[in-house]
Amino acid sequence: MVGNEAVQSSQTKGHGVCGASSREALVRGDMNGFEHILAALHEAALDAARWPRASGLIDKALGTRGSTLACGDGETAADYRTHFMWICHLGRRRRDLEHFWYENHFPQDERIPRLRRLPYYRLFHVVDLYTEEERKASEAYNALQTVGHAGNAIDVRLDGPGGSRILWEINDRADGEGWSSEQLDTIRSLMPHVRQTVHVQQTLAHGNALGKTLAEMLDRTGLGIVQLDVRGRITAANDRARDVLRSGDGLLDREGFLGARARQDDDELQTLLNRALPPFGAQGSGGSTIVRRSGALQPLILRVCPVGRREASFPAWPVAALVLIVDTAKEAAIDPAEVEAAFDLTRMESRVAVMLAQGMSVGQIAVSMDRKESTIRSHVKNMLAKHGYTRQAELARLVQSLAGAPKERG
Repeated sequence: MVGNEAVQSSQTKGHGVCGASSREALVRGDMNGFEHILAALHEAALDAARWPRASGLIDKALGTRGSTLACGDGETAADYRTHFMWICHLGRRRRDLEHFWYENHFPQDERIPRLRRLPYYRLFHVVDLYTEEERKASEAYNALQTVGHAGNAIDVRLDGPGGSRILWEINDRADGEGWSSEQLDTIRSLMPHVRQTVHVQQTLAHGNALGKTLAEMLDRTGLGIVQLDVRGRITAANDRARDVLRSGDGLLDREGFLGARARQDDDELQTLLNRALPPFGAQGSGGSTIVRRSGALQPLILRVCPVGRREASFPAWPVAALVLIVDTAKEAAIDPAEVEAAFDLTRMESRVAVMLAQGMSVGQIAVSMDRKESTIRSHVKNMLAKHGYTRQAELARLVQSLAGAPKERG
């Protein structure tokens, strides 16, 4: 095992901002290379077909032989569902290896159940996820070594949207050597950016906007989309985003610039936008935050993604960043009162459970409800104990089951 200390991302604090600290961890590396990787990840966030290029640049920076990026949910082999799995070698997607792995080794891979139990944001050697006997006899491990070039790979789990989980596997070094501390630090520095790429991809896919051009995105109604220029000025917004801005409840148009009504939320938002739109042509970084609304309305989740220079440079379409607005109240219309009655929860527990089901982190829930994170964690712990669960994702899926359940008529 490597990296015994947990790697805490900003998301665990509630906002998931990918910022300058990631660059500071690469002071001994190639800063220009890091900027190129960051730009490629932003492009991949908007169009999944561009992931192989980002993967190839990471290979070049680390001196590795490819990677696997996957996202899915479910706790057992029976209920596990894969949203996607991309295997890339040196900047080229290997669909043949994806099919080979699924058809021949995924069901029998002894490592998979252990992967599902790994803590988030910690690096693990693949070799440590097999017993000594399995390393000698396992067909799956043998395939990883000989076909996948991943017998000494690094695995890391990241929290995905809506209770899903992300696996990022970085293949063996091309020179056959062991991992250096500098390489491991580079992987840690890239983790929040890879995570943000998947979160933006899944948000766009849910709104049927993934892979669309900037103009086509404005025609999508599955989520709110705001386009900003290099100064942060609003250049365009789709109907759903305009409705949110027009209401002025939480998020608003402040003389052409995006703002939040609550000061704390606005400070977080402006910090996020400044990082996405740095001055002097520097490469921006994306991230997520929440904006609280009045009354009992659930907060909005905002995901900010810089747009590649290839599209932003056209004078007729000066778009430098996208802001995706996720209205959790519309995403899953789950009544906390129903949750309270159906699952024997307190009123506060039911509110927390609904927010978990809508994809919010413990930190975001704490900010939204103006409570300490420790208080929210205590409520989550009580709910898990009531239902015999060990993971938040299990609780989230339980609550999500009410979204499509037929309502009883009196």
